[in-house]
Amino acid sequence: MNYPHNRISTTRPGDDEAGIEVTQAFERFVQRDDIFTRAMWDDTVRNKKSDAFFASYRIEAAPRRGDGFGTRDFALRNASWLVSDMVTNRHVAEGRREGFQATISYDTPVAQEKLEIDDPAAMAGEIKRVAKFFGADLCGITEIDERWLYASSVDVRDMSEAPLGLPEGLNSVIVLGHEMDEELVATYPSALAGAATGREYSHEAAIVMQVAAYIRNLGYEAVSSMNDTGLVIPYALKAGLGEYARNQLVITPQFGPRLRFSKIFTNLPLTHDMAKPLGVRAFCDICTKCADACPVNALPYGPPEVGGANRSAIKGVRKWTSDAEKCFSFWAAQASDCAICMRVCPFNRDFRRLRHRLWLKLALSRFRRFALWLDRNRGKRVKPSQWWKRAVS
Repeated sequence: MNYPHNRISTTRPGDDEAGIEVTQAFERFVQRDDIFTRAMWDDTVRNKKSDAFFASYRIEAAPRRGDGFGTRDFALRNASWLVSDMVTNRHVAEGRREGFQATISYDTPVAQEKLEIDDPAAMAGEIKRVAKFFGADLCGITEIDERWLYASSVDVRDMSEAPLGLPEGLNSVIVLGHEMDEELVATYPSALAGAATGREYSHEAAIVMQVAAYIRNLGYEAVSSMNDTGLVIPYALKAGLGEYARNQLVITPQFGPRLRFSKIFTNLPLTHDMAKPLGVRAFCDICTKCADACPVNALPYGPPEVGGANRSAIKGVRKWTSDAEKCFSFWAAQASDCAICMRVCPFNRDFRRLRHRLWLKLALSRFRRFALWLDRNRGKRVKPSQWWKRAVS
């Protein structure tokens, strides 16, 4: 069955502050066209290397020679994905790959008795405290915007389109940020570095399910979501967590681009956060470190443009858009994920440290060129073997 690919051309309040520009050519994204999903059905993407990429996460592909791609590197990376994989695969026989192609099933019912809430602002603060208690590093709240919901989901039994299946009446999205390990990110590209990604997918799977269970225990709907159901980056931008960058990542004032995001769709009465433009766009206008470092030239130069030529690009949004096919080809070739663009990003810093906060003030000011010059020697790859040596010592 074909599902409608809704065209939406109207802008929304807060778009300008979030740096979002939707044009008349906009179409909601079809999840089946995601590059990782295409690698399961599209012969223009799927090949022996892509099959080996997925197999490597099941220890079915032999580690290859090279620092960061040995047995223990793959072992740590795959172990880091364990909790996420358990959640993802528990309903595969029913056509649901939860957290990636489908929302995460309820593990607790919605309580029959609702907690009466007369102060949505206070409840928003409570949710942020609960999210922090369970382990989220960031939390922002925004309204549901159907532009960023997928036009359809995926039935993984035959890779056909399927309905999203969200309950009626949901009006808010809680966006959670999960910091990736700085030392592991410094070793990209390597299988070892992939443990930074897998660990946060496992963390976010547990955290997003626990926060959602808390909300359902209050008597309200709460749907846990990771990569499924909708594009998380626009929601993170509208929730005021950061700004969009040339490397296709959200730059946050706390951790730069070094985060994974998850989300919860809910009808819990909550006030919404506002986007907070700081000046990342102006910095990215003069910085091309990520594009220069990309080994397959998948990242764009120049100003943001209306994307959509690549099947895996969202249509009708003016932004920096990567070539997903080139990007994934490199992932498949090395049998692990790549985040060189994250590693070399000048914002890839720990802003809890004073010297990095001072650099941030420069980068977001008219002295941004000086800040870029100060960053000229940062972002170099650390040998994965050094990470293991530190672990031993």
